[in-house]
Amino acid sequence: MAEWDLRKLRILRALRERGTVTGAAEALHMTPSAVSQQLTNLARQLGVPLLEAQGRGVRLTDAARLVLRHADAVFEELERADAALAAHARGEAGEVRVGAFATAVPALVVPAVRALRTAHPGVTVRVRETEAGEAYELLAAGEVDLALSLGAEAPSAADPRFTRLPLLSDPLDVALPPDHPLAAAPGLTLADLAAEPWIFGGSGPWSDITRRACEAAGFTPHQGHSASGWTAILAMVEAGMGVALVPRTAAARREGVVMRELAADRPVRHVIAAVRKGAQSAAALDRVLQALRTAAGALPDRAHEPGVAGAPPGRARGRVAEDV
Repeated sequence: MAEWDLRKLRILRALRERGTVTGAAEALHMTPSAVSQQLTNLARQLGVPLLEAQGRGVRLTDAARLVLRHADAVFEELERADAALAAHARGEAGEVRVGAFATAVPALVVPAVRALRTAHPGVTVRVRETEAGEAYELLAAGEVDLALSLGAEAPSAADPRFTRLPLLSDPLDVALPPDHPLAAAPGLTLADLAAEPWIFGGSGPWSDITRRACEAAGFTPHQGHSASGWTAILAMVEAGMGVALVPRTAAARREGVVMRELAADRPVRHVIAAVRKGAQSAAALDRVLQALRTAAGALPDRAHEPGVAGAPPGRARGRVAEDV
């Protein structure tokens, strides 16, 4: 295979454009003798004559014109590569792999991706739904570039592998049966529900979050039933089998279930974004982080009025999330 030298090919192209060795030398800020020497070396490398005498000057051979046709295509691709690298450096292009727990995908990741498609269409986001704790394992292994998890599941802020970025404090509302004595009570607090049977998973982050929230309110919750999906949890609440905490971002609603915002002791769960240490300086990754922050800031934080979640028969109030 012939040995191709891009610098010498540029000299040959300059000779074609300027017509003379002197003109090519002036365009390239070289001496005419240096131009001639480089073209002689190129001809030797390629094994074909590139120039032939024409009067007091030279002209390109057929082999030289053939070489330049292919060289032009190479230089065109290199220009595209330069433009793509420049866009990548500005954060206008690149791929970012995001690992996120289930409720964060529709609440945060999807709105962020929609916004990026409009503002920075060259930035591609690949989403991988994971358990909150697993996201950090994937991040450490290099399988995702950005992890969204719950603060309760995140490694210590002192972990030297990651940079943690607080993203959202997600309020927890309480789900009650519509005929519950406290369904319309003003100023409802967690402590008011201390004697109730609670519905939450037997283990995992949601179990921990429910237990910690209740303990912070001064009581240990009695687990009346165990379930990990919102469909099952809200069905049991509707049936009067217990009460449950529901994160605001889960957008979990069901006919016949009253969603109440808690008063003074309203608990929250903290959503954390994390990247590998030093990676936050990558421009495309920063675009995604900014889009996630914007999506988090746009989430509604309005109170659920007593009774408003119980829609008339046959009318759904919204999507029911399947897991936490």
